[in-house]
Amino acid sequence: MSVADTPAPAIDRKREQRGWVWYDWANQVFTTSVITVFLSGYLTAVAKQAAREDTAHNGPDACATSSLQQCDISAFGAHFPAGSLWGYLLSIATVVQVVVLPVMGAIADRTQNKRAMLGGLAFTGATATAALALVAGSNWQLGVVLFILANICYGASIVVYYAFLPEIATPDERDAVSSRGWAFGYLGGGLALAVHLGLFLGHDALGLSEAAAVRIAFVLSGIWWAAFTFIPLTRLKRHQQPHGGESGASVIRAGFKELGQTMRMALGFPLTLAFLGTYLIYTDGIATVANVSAQYGRDELKLDETVLIATILIVQFVAFGGAVLHGWMAKRWGAKRTIMISLVVWILVIGAAYFVQAGQQFQFYGLAVGIGLVLGGTNALSRSLFSQMIPPGREAQYFSLYEVGERSTSWLGPLVFAGVGQATGSFRLAIISLVVFFVIGFVLMIFVPVRKAISASGNPLPAKV
Repeated sequence: MSVADTPAPAIDRKREQRGWVWYDWANQVFTTSVITVFLSGYLTAVAKQAAREDTAHNGPDACATSSLQQCDISAFGAHFPAGSLWGYLLSIATVVQVVVLPVMGAIADRTQNKRAMLGGLAFTGATATAALALVAGSNWQLGVVLFILANICYGASIVVYYAFLPEIATPDERDAVSSRGWAFGYLGGGLALAVHLGLFLGHDALGLSEAAAVRIAFVLSGIWWAAFTFIPLTRLKRHQQPHGGESGASVIRAGFKELGQTMRMALGFPLTLAFLGTYLIYTDGIATVANVSAQYGRDELKLDETVLIATILIVQFVAFGGAVLHGWMAKRWGAKRTIMISLVVWILVIGAAYFVQAGQQFQFYGLAVGIGLVLGGTNALSRSLFSQMIPPGREAQYFSLYEVGERSTSWLGPLVFAGVGQATGSFRLAIISLVVFFVIGFVLMIFVPVRKAISASGNPLPAKV
């Protein structure tokens, strides 16, 4: 029996749980303020400035005068439009994570030094985020390197962070703890974003340019991430002994070996993989709805940027209450039933999105409330339910598969949205097409024998599943 199999006294667990949720609060600023709101537009503007300078140097033929979207920049001998940089960068960053995260998970399980790894990854990612403030003028290449580094550290730290959940919470506690974490994350991300948006929208009154305000937001985001990471680091403990005694470079080699063993072992837990596959389908739908909502509001509903910014804040703060509500529901009806209820709500919300009238901002705000209610809770309960199906001692590796799977399939939803929109010429039909992810996820969830999957992994059954 591992140390993790013997729960710590309740008072110690509560202390660790209260500390653990703060990392959701700390890291959400990276996905909300940096990725979702500021970096895409800022880095694209810097790349376009590089294209302008290249045009001035090489003559008017180097850049089409009709649209800067057609201005080319180059990297490693390849030429592409400056406006396409963000899309390509997200793809590259995702591929890098797919390669790196499983190995990091294996190393975390091999060494069982999760606390130090969490701190090292978080502080490195936070430093890279703050250093984005150095990206100015035309040096978009620095922004690419810093973002990829920060994104790797963010993803790897999430894997290590998730791996703590089975160690600090009993089976009956995990739904509530995971839900509180997601709730804290959305609240923290929303508060940080509100500060950053206030800085950005009030830049004239502060005597700042838009670019300077964005760079300050990057610095504040890095500080936020690093500062609040200290809270979980002071509370979390080591719960299991290392699987090996390696050090230095041999840890990496042992990590690859451990990963190979886990991949072979995972085939022996088909029910765990069945749940993972089901999760990957509906979470792709969730991510796609979150990512294309602004485009739907802007291009189909003709709403201005102020409305879209307000919508982002509404989603963040409503998601706090939604995650808490999901934890309460799971305690009474079980995580599986609550996830299925949540998927039904997703179907209803997307159906309602089809009927929102152009220019009707309050109808769009209503959609934001609906999305917020289920956005955090669905993922929170999926995280806790998956943690019940992981063989003890391999938490980080299985959560790396969880994260890698999510990133590896995240292209399908946007592809469906874009393809339907192009084929029909209607974003309304594109948004309603996303219902298929939730319908399929709901049907598959019916047939996933969750109790049997938990028992097969060697974990005790919670009272409610």
